[in-house]
Amino acid sequence: MVELTPIEQAVLKAMQELGATKEDSIKTADDITKKSNRPKGLVTNALVTLVQKSLIKRVAREKAAGYYIMKQQ
Repeated sequence: MVELTPIEQAVLKAMQELGATKEDSIKTADDITKKSNRPKGLVTNALVTLVQKSLIKRVAREKAAGYYIMKQQ
């Protein structure tokens, strides 16, 4: 099991509540920020580290990148 910081846990929880669990239901960093009720900078940093830990996937799109959970905890 990968160790997660409290903000990473909050981001993952927000993504699960938003239903961002597969590629056809990706959410933007703004969506996740609003749902998690955390500062955008912290959420953005947490998204980067969660991608590095291979827990979520970043999908580059024309406007804003989207994210979804790859592995359920």
